Amino acid sequence: MTKPKHILVIRLSAMGDVAMTVPVLRTLTQTYPEVKITILSRPFFKPLFDGIPNLDFLEADVNGRHKRLGLLKLAKEAKALGIDAVADLHNVIRSKIISKYLELKGINVASIDKGREEKKDLVSAEGKNISQLKTTHQRYADVFEKLGFPLDLSKPQFAARQRLAPKLTALIGVEPKKLVGIAPFAAHDSKMYPLDLMEKVIAQLDASEKYRILLFGGGKKEISQLNKLSKLFANVSNTAGKLNFEEELSLISNLDLMLSMDSGNGHLAAIYGIPVITLWGVTHPYAGFAPFNQPEKNQLIANREEFPLIPTSIYGNKFPKGYEEAIRTISPETVLSKIKEVLF
Repeated sequence: MTKPKHILVIRLSAMGDVAMTVPVLRTLTQTYPEVKITILSRPFFKPLFDGIPNLDFLEADVNGRHKRLGLLKLAKEAKALGIDAVADLHNVIRSKIISKYLELKGINVASIDKGREEKKDLVSAEGKNISQLKTTHQRYADVFEKLGFPLDLSKPQFAARQRLAPKLTALIGVEPKKLVGIAPFAAHDSKMYPLDLMEKVIAQLDASEKYRILLFGGGKKEISQLNKLSKLFANVSNTAGKLNFEEELSLISNLDLMLSMDSGNGHLAAIYGIPVITLWGVTHPYAGFAPFNQPEKNQLIANREEFPLIPTSIYGNKFPKGYEEAIRTISPETVLSKIKEVLF
């Protein structure tokens, strides 16, 4: 079989999952510079792929002109670009419709194996020993291997640190302090470190005068909470609601460390090779969603002896009564100790 020369890569959402494609696509273009890539995703995510050589972006307006039968129009747009293979990294109804149309036109399609049965077994362990499943990054890489492009993710090259605009340097300040990003929110409360505990972490960091702390989040409620939190401390700034996505990525690329939940911001920091400490509640890094190239020791996990059913689900949307705040078993002292270990 002739190797493809132009691959359409489909990953429509969510932000963390789209961000996880970035180090894989960087490796792909570095390993096979002769291959052209077109990434099909939502317009908002376009800045994630800036700087990747030989890569173009095709916007998917899935709630507008590409809704329902508009997906076929999108598939035709992709075909008109001269693609000769499809890497479906999403494998949902929308991506399957696009892929099937292109397959019927004679274009080779490879789709991700999400490992649903393995993940089902993981959340059914009920306190038994569990082991690391294949990472999502490797599952993405496996799709390209099916197309004839095996990838080695063990020696990545990361996106470059971006030059900060004056607006962002004002947020950071002029004092030579370690820049710590903190993203305290997640899609589900069961994955979120309680704000009263996070406030204790921030208070200790602030009191040491060694750190400049930048808070990340989005949505009116989160912005309001982070504004209140930032006003309590001299060395804390809230970025939420003040930056566009490009500016946020630029700021993240200059961090010394990101403290995140099992959520998108950790994956954004990992694109730039920034150390990420992740706090896990009812989910678990063994499901394969830890930020790219981050060591296991940076994954702080709720106490499975006290809450043996963890992971209760892959995405944190399901958990038994009493598990709502399992993440409280990660003490502020443990978080602070890990921050100091990573930075000094």
